[in-house]
Amino acid sequence: MKAVILAAGIASRLRPLTNDRPKCLLQIGDRSLLQRSVDALLQQGVKEFVVVTGYRKEQIEVFLKQQYKGASFTFIFNERYASTNNIYSLYLARPEVEGQEILLLDSDIVFDPLIVERLLGSDHGNVLALNRHPLGEEEMKVVPDLEGKVKEISKTCAISDAIGESIGIERMSEAYTAALFKELELMIEKEGQDNIFYERAFERLIPQGHTFWIEDTSDLFSTELDTVEDFNSAKDLIPAHLY
Repeated sequence: MKAVILAAGIASRLRPLTNDRPKCLLQIGDRSLLQRSVDALLQQGVKEFVVVTGYRKEQIEVFLKQQYKGASFTFIFNERYASTNNIYSLYLARPEVEGQEILLLDSDIVFDPLIVERLLGSDHGNVLALNRHPLGEEEMKVVPDLEGKVKEISKTCAISDAIGESIGIERMSEAYTAALFKELELMIEKEGQDNIFYERAFERLIPQGHTFWIEDTSDLFSTELDTVEDFNSAKDLIPAHLY
């Protein structure tokens, strides 16, 4: 299994913290967000990484090459990082992972490594980690079907219908990634939808019979860093054993 880590964004809302470094290299405690993610994956035996970079890509490449000698990193540079969103970064990973089982991670989350263990230990091939908490307009909200699978996933679906937020970690089967990249090709190459969130592709796959089972990880710490306030809050809220 490979892990795909999307780390291309400018993170303008985190300035001045990101004036001289990409968001994924911000530190919580004695480790950066990226180091925490890679450590969690290595603990579960994942040793192949596809990292999509953009803003200050050299810093990411140097850090990973120096820090991890026994892991395999493939770096893909999103030259259009300033004008595209994460759907385009994911699409660029196609040559490396299409038709393969993967873990997909956003690079701006701080999370308990046990979340990765749960996703990999699931009986389902396609699994999405979810955090139940009071929701607002900014969260990537998840609406379930009667079986406990994702029925809707977007920032705009009704808060009253949603059960929680997708934290930005998904496990995908070979069949799912094969379908996903075909859909991404249509969306990006034919429709020009390169500046939206990749979850829109997830939604479009649901009527085609491809979706995720929901893994409730609310008992495990996770938080996304979009703003300086988020960063300061994460430092205060992260459990002591993870710091």
